[in-house]
Amino acid sequence: MRLENILKPEYLNDNMQAKSKTEALAELALLVAKGSRDLNKSQIYDVLLQREKQGSTGIGDGVAIPHGKIGDLEDLILAFGRSKTGVPFDSSDGKPVQLFFLLLAPENCTGQHLKALAKVSKMLKTGNFRKKLTDAKSSSDLYRIIIEQDETCSL
Repeated sequence: MRLENILKPEYLNDNMQAKSKTEALAELALLVAKGSRDLNKSQIYDVLLQREKQGSTGIGDGVAIPHGKIGDLEDLILAFGRSKTGVPFDSSDGKPVQLFFLLLAPENCTGQHLKALAKVSKMLKTGNFRKKLTDAKSSSDLYRIIIEQDETCSL
């Protein structure tokens, strides 16, 4: 699986303004809704909020991977957001989140959904990838960094 097939450049936000977990989820939902003909913000937000009620997707080290499944979605969608100040997110380590990878999957797409989650998780554990994302100067830099890391990361 190649992330460039599911991550569109317009699904990146290099300067999130959210100050809370719910604001971050809403901001990410809006980011995807703007780039999608088939999804709306409230539909995405509701799915993400329901998933967060099961347990925080804040995995620690300043990273969260909010995700969920949407019935009428045709393909996986990956989005990325960066908060320069960090957002309280009930992360496993209690630290604020700066890097958000949002993954949406079709309802009947468990295998691909899990592969994408595993790939993003593995990339985030590799070398100085998180630092590169934090230090990137623009959305285009973020996109390039993510795609380059994806190319070197086998699953």
